[in-house]
Amino acid sequence: MNLIRISKRDDLPKKKEIVIRILAILLSILFSGVIIMMFGLNPAEIFRSIIEGAVGTPTRIRQTILTAVPLTITSLGIIVAFKMKFWNIGAEGQITMGALGATVIALFLPESVPAPLKLLLMLLASMLFGGVWAFIPAIFKAKMGTNETIFTLMLNYIAIKFVTYLQYGPWKDPNSGGFPRIAYYPDNALLPSLFGVHIGWIIAIICVAFVYLFINYTKKGYEITVVGESLETARYAGMNISQIIVTAMFISGGMCGVVGMIQAAGIEKTLVAPIANNYGFTAIITAWLSRLNAVACLFVCIAFAMLTQGGAYIQIALGVPSAVASVVQGTVLFFVLGSEFFLQYRVSLARRAAQAKKEVA
Repeated sequence: MNLIRISKRDDLPKKKEIVIRILAILLSILFSGVIIMMFGLNPAEIFRSIIEGAVGTPTRIRQTILTAVPLTITSLGIIVAFKMKFWNIGAEGQITMGALGATVIALFLPESVPAPLKLLLMLLASMLFGGVWAFIPAIFKAKMGTNETIFTLMLNYIAIKFVTYLQYGPWKDPNSGGFPRIAYYPDNALLPSLFGVHIGWIIAIICVAFVYLFINYTKKGYEITVVGESLETARYAGMNISQIIVTAMFISGGMCGVVGMIQAAGIEKTLVAPIANNYGFTAIITAWLSRLNAVACLFVCIAFAMLTQGGAYIQIALGVPSAVASVVQGTVLFFVLGSEFFLQYRVSLARRAAQAKKEVA
């Protein structure tokens, strides 16, 4: 009797990894096309429109970049935490608190402060606020062994509700005509543009280089990787595990905080409660798709941004129900994420030992 046998892969050849990934993408396109046909639509037209909606015009390219920037930086922050198997599900709250820190500088520092200095202070404040928000669950994990998944998740709601309180209460703009809104940033607190897009894309590229070099070429990055692979090995090597956890989470939260500053100073021009826009949760997917690799993360996030913007475009341009765009996105994710199983495990058919012996006899 044949049985399915699953075993952990020790080392997968690069060529085989590429083949599995390509096969996953092709299967996702095939199955998406079948589902689209079930809606009575033309798959070729839908796929063409998704690409056109993402990169068809300079305006659409800019919009795709604006989606890719926060997604990339948030994913990088999550990668730092996930590298040591600290499941940081609190990026939404860290982004929100980062935006809060930037807003404190933007609104309460005199307008006479030069724009470059003000933006630098906003960046540092966003890193500090986001880092501290991640530091809280990290110190509890390091000292008391609390569950970081629940802790970081709950902190999301605290951060969002606190900003909502400020928006409806003490920070409500008296010139908003009764609308619950925080005052807009002054001009010297707004991100400048380069090539038609705010300079957040430059910050994203710098963050990619930083995380890649930090993880692969620094002592602390090596320690984070070792803690993630084996706590016992880290203890045997004499590493200060508590310090490593706190440091890594502060960096993780700080990077997510930078996203809050970029969204507030580059997109919203103010602080709003939903500033994170679900990037914190989406970045968990893109971080895993990149296999916690900083360089791969950039390309994964660009592809995901294209899929998101293209999905939004077909709803408007073709009058396609939002369910169709969601089905395409979900199917692609299902197959690409599913391929990760085959990259890490070998699936083969095995015979029961008793049956094998019987055949030999």
